[in-house]
Amino acid sequence: MSASNPTTMTLRRPGRAVRSPEGVATAPFWVEMLLEGGADRENTAMRATLDPGTITRWHTHPRGQLLYVLSGHGLAQNEGGPVEDLRAGDAVWFAAGERHWHGAADDSPFSYISIQAAENGSTVEWLQAVEARS
Repeated sequence: MSASNPTTMTLRRPGRAVRSPEGVATAPFWVEMLLEGGADRENTAMRATLDPGTITRWHTHPRGQLLYVLSGHGLAQNEGGPVEDLRAGDAVWFAAGERHWHGAADDSPFSYISIQAAENGSTVEWLQAVEARS
């Protein structure tokens, strides 16, 4: 990442969504960057919209991640924990380095805002695919 957080008030209007990179989830999903920071401790923020049944791979964030659910029915799990149902208004914190996945339940699209900070130029490490939701 080479972008830095803005140094003054910045307004982003909706409509700049792109498809997620291949291989980070069971299917591509829509991502709209809201804040792009690449320097250590700078935040990135994005709005994501996933089709029903789309879930991410296991992954970690070097400085943690906050998810705020906007709409739909989602799921999230940290390694060793139960699968949790997520609904609009829920906020989920994943600690730095905590292995987890999240995505849309089979019966609903799912939309959220995620905020995560960069460390050593990275905000996420993608791991293996989720084999079974337990």
